Amino acid sequence: MTARSEVLGVRFDAVTLEQAADRALELMETGGGACYICTPNPEILWRCRRNDALRAAVAGADLTLADGIGVVWASRALGAPVPERVTGFDFLLELLARFQGRAYLLGGRPGVAEDAAAAIRRRFPAVTVCGCHDGYFDESENDAVLERIRAASPELVLVCLGSPQQEIWMAANRDRLEGVGLMAGLGGCLDVLAGRTKRAPEGWIRLRLEWLYRLLREPWRFRRQLCLPAFVLAVLAEKIKKRGSKEPQV
Repeated sequence: MTARSEVLGVRFDAVTLEQAADRALELMETGGGACYICTPNPEILWRCRRNDALRAAVAGADLTLADGIGVVWASRALGAPVPERVTGFDFLLELLARFQGRAYLLGGRPGVAEDAAAAIRRRFPAVTVCGCHDGYFDESENDAVLERIRAASPELVLVCLGSPQQEIWMAANRDRLEGVGLMAGLGGCLDVLAGRTKRAPEGWIRLRLEWLYRLLREPWRFRRQLCLPAFVLAVLAEKIKKRGSKEPQV
């Protein structure tokens, strides 16, 4: 078990990148249905306040990583800090560097998972990509998708459907993938691996400005980030509330 931190009702595992990969490999060995990992950022945290299914799915995760400097700031402001930001993409690279087994890629537009698979085979030859499926399927096709995954016999499934779809999908289907050790909800990571989306340069990442780089390249994200001021205010309100509860009563 790892130490836990809580931000606006969502619990996070207080782990470093290396510890997160260690824990993920341990989870693959537990058996009895697929474990799953969530990587919430402030946008997802804010959605959890309004989306009961998403909140329940994140709460049910076996490992929850602080993907976003806003989550790290909030955890520190609330007095239960996580040690560092663990982005979904950094976690994926660390995990693939250590993993020696079969992986299934689920998500992205048609062709993205296949291109990501080719990139994984080049960079991580110990990983066997045993199957791919795009993220464009509806509920009527879900049984067929599950059957394809089971038939491929992966130990790891990268679920890149975007939030809240990926979290809800993992929670709903974990017990239907008995042979799978672990699912990881990783948003747009397949697009980055496939070269369809460019990650921020290293300098932007070191300055914790990756979010700004993505916003400048994809201005349509502006609407999604309108929740951030409300997120900050909610964290500050929670901090004041906690401080008040600790003050001695006269």
